[in-house]
Amino acid sequence: MHHVVARLDALDPEAGAAMRVIGRFDELVAGRAGLEPILAAVAGLTGSPARLIDARLRVALRADVDGRVTRARGPVEPRWPAAPLEPAGAPALWLEHLGPPSLLAGMVLDRAAFAAREVLRRTRGVSRMAPETFPDDPAAIEVLLDSGAREDDRRHAAGLLDLPDDARARAVAPADGAATIVTADKVANDGAARRWKGTGRVGFGPIVPLLDLPHSWDQARTALRFAAEGTDHDPGPSTVYAEELGAVMLLAGGLDPASPPADVRALERAARSGPGVLRTLVEFTSHASLRLAAAALYLHHSTLTDRIAAIEHDLGFPVRDPQGRLRVQTALAVRRLLLHPPNCPTPPTS
Repeated sequence: MHHVVARLDALDPEAGAAMRVIGRFDELVAGRAGLEPILAAVAGLTGSPARLIDARLRVALRADVDGRVTRARGPVEPRWPAAPLEPAGAPALWLEHLGPPSLLAGMVLDRAAFAAREVLRRTRGVSRMAPETFPDDPAAIEVLLDSGAREDDRRHAAGLLDLPDDARARAVAPADGAATIVTADKVANDGAARRWKGTGRVGFGPIVPLLDLPHSWDQARTALRFAAEGTDHDPGPSTVYAEELGAVMLLAGGLDPASPPADVRALERAARSGPGVLRTLVEFTSHASLRLAAAALYLHHSTLTDRIAAIEHDLGFPVRDPQGRLRVQTALAVRRLLLHPPNCPTPPTS
């Protein structure tokens, strides 16, 4: 790439500059950079301070020509060169420069808008989250969750979110990919689960100091894989906390989707024998007594006893003793992992 650009510079300086712009933003997109590096690149390539403002997400960032990114303050000058983030949308990316943009500046705005749109596509859903989260600055959330970001950058991101240095928080990974964080002093486990009730599958990372949030994010994404849709095909809890999984988290590594374990194959065979088999096993193995499981399934306990006996026959092993109970619980957990492969949701930048 650099060799090609050098040759273009010799033949056509404008073409060489255009290739550098394209290459720079392609690198940022490929590296899953957040909004701050993208905006810093705009200012650096054009020699003008740049702003990124999205009123829907309450994103307001400004980069100076040295690449420092802060919260944008003050009004936008309508005569500044600008570009929308969405086709036919309102201007959102601005150069603090009066007069028409050069050909190069116009290309920078265009490529930067595309790169920023890719970031916001991953984080746009945070605006639907609970008020205890921080929907006002998805770019800062990305930096806080990014294991590759410098410590200084993560501290700066925490400042943009008005989080004190000693704050503790957990990462939250909803299935729609809208990563967010929630502070430990505002929402306990039961409260957080209620906040996200009805939003689909959600994984919660452990509560950690702010600089350890990338670890919490990794754990949240793994916890999400254990979360179920709540349907007959995928029964179980839709909200899962990493710290409550314990050693079960280890199941997430090394699974081969093309060769599921024998007990998972047995589950699938049993499920084909009639409706509600998987849900019956989930409720039976997650309650302390047969009567409680029967109540959760709206069955008489004797009916549940008969149903379990039939399922045992289809599975090929007992489930009413401790060893069989553990086998079923493990098989159900592995089955969820296979239903929900890794890299879902799309991580912000980690």
